[in-house]
Amino acid sequence: MSPGHGGHDLTSAVPVEQHVADVTRLVRPLTPVDRPLDEAAGCALAAGLTARAALPPFGNSAMDGYAVRAADVIGATADAPVTLPVSGEIAAGDTRDWTVTPGQCLRIMTGARLPSGADAIVPVEWTDGGTGSDGGTGKVTVRQAAAVGNAVRRAGDDAQAGDVLLPAGTLLGPAQLGLAAAAGHATLLVRARPRVVIVSTGNELVEPGAPLIPGQIWESNSHLLAAAARQAGCQATRVPAVPDDPRALLATLEAQLPHADLLITSGGVSMGGENDVVKAALSALGTVTFRKVLVQPGMPQGFGVLGPGRTPVFTLPGNPVSAYVSFQIFVRPALDALLGTRALTLPVTRARLSGPARAPAGRRAYLRGVLDRAAGTVAPLGRQGSHQLAALGLANALIIAPEETVALAENDEVDVLVLP
Repeated sequence: MSPGHGGHDLTSAVPVEQHVADVTRLVRPLTPVDRPLDEAAGCALAAGLTARAALPPFGNSAMDGYAVRAADVIGATADAPVTLPVSGEIAAGDTRDWTVTPGQCLRIMTGARLPSGADAIVPVEWTDGGTGSDGGTGKVTVRQAAAVGNAVRRAGDDAQAGDVLLPAGTLLGPAQLGLAAAAGHATLLVRARPRVVIVSTGNELVEPGAPLIPGQIWESNSHLLAAAARQAGCQATRVPAVPDDPRALLATLEAQLPHADLLITSGGVSMGGENDVVKAALSALGTVTFRKVLVQPGMPQGFGVLGPGRTPVFTLPGNPVSAYVSFQIFVRPALDALLGTRALTLPVTRARLSGPARAPAGRRAYLRGVLDRAAGTVAPLGRQGSHQLAALGLANALIIAPEETVALAENDEVDVLVLP
């Protein structure tokens, strides 16, 4: 054992960054598919989104008002208003070719096409409201001058035809799908939301709500990890807990391979012990590596690929906090690799500790905390054991304690991983 590391031999353990790099190198991006807009939410663009035409495609009014020649109202004030005849009205969607001649104006609605000859819009609030067009006999009194371009949306002022509006890898949410629709796209080439299957192992596990007998616990990890996967935009399926039987585990995983783009197991990967069922089941395949990572919690990790499709599999520790932290720092980058994006890796910010904290020497610690963004502070929570979910339920951040750190003092500046 290496001294000073709480009984853990760290000589063969790898840094966090190396494990992330090794994981993402093995992940192949999902095959792109065409999806209609209504089915593309949560997917990632597999190719850049371009504008099929200028946005907006024609000059139009930004307000309800009157399309004018700015020169005709240049001197208009409340004390010296200008009155113009109204020769018609243009509604949004009107496709007729209208023209504003000198000394006249047209009533216009928001979004309606700017008529030829007009170079400004007088908002209705700057007028007496007008008397209507009445076949060209109406009139309006303008009480404030409108400069050239006032309340006019020029053709192409948002984008020109052929412009790249969104790069490949962009996750598609409401704003992005609205933009795609506005740019004229009915379908998009995307990488679909990954299908993630979660399997927990252990003879001691029973479903929540079932009666317990001594030696049993309610199974929480698959619920925790499935929720974390859904929060990351995946389609998640949890499988009922598998007993400590390597053959049963292999059969379960093989049955799930056709339904999974990524598999996650929890439990059965500790460094030693005869009941490490996941290691026993997968080690013989030669496609899954088990190792120690210089991280707390979550030191025992496994990763590899399964089946002819080389489906990525993560074997995470059984302690629930270890499984959750492992998902956030190791699985999310793999999901990014599947989607060809960098949107799922969680952001890191700086904050000042509002209280002291301790961390194990030699490993990077992720301590549960409550981040106050407005104050720029983060409060360490108590009960930091890897089995203690109560503090995790209150946390909105993980305080990152570097490998060489043992004690963190109040007011120390620290990096903080912001939880989703």
